[in-house]
Amino acid sequence: MTYSFKNIIIRKPNKSVQNALSSQNIKPNFENILVEHNNYVKVMNELDLKVNLLEPMEYFPDSIFVEDPAIIYKENCIILNPSDPSRNGEKKIIYNEIKDYFENTYFIENGYIEGGDILNINNHFIIGLSSRTNKLGAENLSYILNSLGASVSICETPKNILHFKSECSLIDDDVILVSNKMAKLEYLKSNYHLLELPLGEEGAANSLRINDKLLVPEGFVKANDILSKNYDIINIKVNEISKVDAGLSCMSLRW
Repeated sequence: MTYSFKNIIIRKPNKSVQNALSSQNIKPNFENILVEHNNYVKVMNELDLKVNLLEPMEYFPDSIFVEDPAIIYKENCIILNPSDPSRNGEKKIIYNEIKDYFENTYFIENGYIEGGDILNINNHFIIGLSSRTNKLGAENLSYILNSLGASVSICETPKNILHFKSECSLIDDDVILVSNKMAKLEYLKSNYHLLELPLGEEGAANSLRINDKLLVPEGFVKANDILSKNYDIINIKVNEISKVDAGLSCMSLRW
């Protein structure tokens, strides 16, 4: 199952995260991010995952978000190609940090693509084209994934959504938690069971299923009511990290 994990890679927060990319033009408070991040790590330890902590990278403000420069499929790691110049250098460093965890490593050399635009569902991947992921990057990743036995679909991320997974997440084998905007995406409507969140609670759509637990951002009352009927929920505070357009999934790599 896609959400069956034993291992997780997390990077310690860097003080320069205060200068991370933000569509809201907000600078987060480092001490508050540190508190949220420590709790995130604590929860992963409590879920009996083997936590592999990477050292902070001050030169790269967004480097705490390790999901964007790499993805993992089975025993393979694929190093991606972040689009923003402030992030592109992360790929070389994270390759050296994590290569020994995996049997094979592949690289996206042409086009731009970030992990936040890639939703993995068992042996299938959905790649959302966005301001951070272009068609060439998506096609090059598709070629690699196809060679590894996976299937791929490429679709457009709705306008004004940063990453495909900013407002959707896999919460069961064929159930995707979505915002109102993502619920209108024809490909998702036609192929999956969608659980749509109420307007105003889009932030809860970036939840994270890990084994038999569903991690949900804190503060979304209606989402909790809906999800708690079928899932064992753990609420995690991400108020500060969300100021730089981040959520639960982007702070780790899991396998």
